[in-house]
Amino acid sequence: METYNILKDLAIIFICAKGAGLLARRLKAPMVVGEIIAGLLIGPCLWRGLVQPSDFISQMAEIGVILIMFSAGLETNLQELKKSGFAAFMIACVGVFVPLVGGSLLYMCIYGFSEFGSDEFFKAVFIGCIMTATSVGITVEVLKELGKLKTRVGQTILSAAIIDDVIGMIVLTFVLGFKDPNSNTLVVTGKIGLFLVLSLVLGYIIYKLFRFYDERHTHTRRIPIIAITLCFIMAYIAEKYFGIADITGAYIAGIILCNVRDAEYIDRRVNINGYMFFAPVFFVGIGLKTDFSNVDSSMIVFSVGFVIVAMLTKVIGCGFVSKCFKYSWKDCLKIGAGMMTRGEVALIITNKGLGLGIIDSSYFTAVILLIIVSSIVTPVVLKLLFSKSENEEEKVLETVENKS
Repeated sequence: METYNILKDLAIIFICAKGAGLLARRLKAPMVVGEIIAGLLIGPCLWRGLVQPSDFISQMAEIGVILIMFSAGLETNLQELKKSGFAAFMIACVGVFVPLVGGSLLYMCIYGFSEFGSDEFFKAVFIGCIMTATSVGITVEVLKELGKLKTRVGQTILSAAIIDDVIGMIVLTFVLGFKDPNSNTLVVTGKIGLFLVLSLVLGYIIYKLFRFYDERHTHTRRIPIIAITLCFIMAYIAEKYFGIADITGAYIAGIILCNVRDAEYIDRRVNINGYMFFAPVFFVGIGLKTDFSNVDSSMIVFSVGFVIVAMLTKVIGCGFVSKCFKYSWKDCLKIGAGMMTRGEVALIITNKGLGLGIIDSSYFTAVILLIIVSSIVTPVVLKLLFSKSENEEEKVLETVENKS
């Protein structure tokens, strides 16, 4: 791609993302909804490709979601994370199992039931596997915008989504093991466990060293530079050597530094680069990847069912198990809604299936539709749920004050 075309595309993305984001905020919707719709408007889906998807835009979007997750790690409340740790783990487990079963049954109900071990059976299981992945980038952005990221519900959603990603990759490894003779489930599972152990041990050492350095160079520019460097290193190591999504490595890097003195200062600096430059490209990029021109009637039926089942199974699975940990029904619904979004991990899983010949490219449309719909619906639903809770709390406070 020529340099001037890159500059033109970035200019269009930024002005459309900002304009649509501000319009969404005027309409009482999260800004990310406007940014995703902006991607639909300027991409191949509607305006004949005013901006074409490219490797450069995809790489910029990847940096955007990495910085979003790093910022989320920096804002993580470790005390709340410890409190919701086991609950988040159980929510993630059920949040993987229910969509896995739901997706498999959806495929079998539409295309017929096949015997265990057949290609069609594993194809059905793989469709369910695509549904297991949760994308936390959009949910994190919405929770931050609403000021709810540090709440018990916000931390539970964030923790469950991260654990969900790891469990989803383990499930994917087992599914691919039936089709790819080079895939060793024990080796991959061992790598994931080793990465978590190393993150715990090395993270403590890095935290001590960074804290020592930070206390002697407080609020200097080198502090956020070193922090972002750690973010990229952790993201690279996670993806390259352990087979875990890079966003998980970035989030862990943020957790390592969340208790240092300059955590808020680092977060502000990261936001300057992330939320002003890279993040809009990430959200607009979701819309740019959508093209419905080659969709036939049978795929429309499957895609609609795919979207409905994928979203409902997350709400049902994550929401009901949350009740076991003494969350209110309203908070259970918030947790389930927060886990609905799908994104880059679902795309990664789909590409794996395409590469191994488990599914064909026509199913990519259903995945893109799921990402678009869940990315738009989830922020709106979360905002409505949290706004309703705040209004009810204000009414309760007013009633108490009037009685006193």
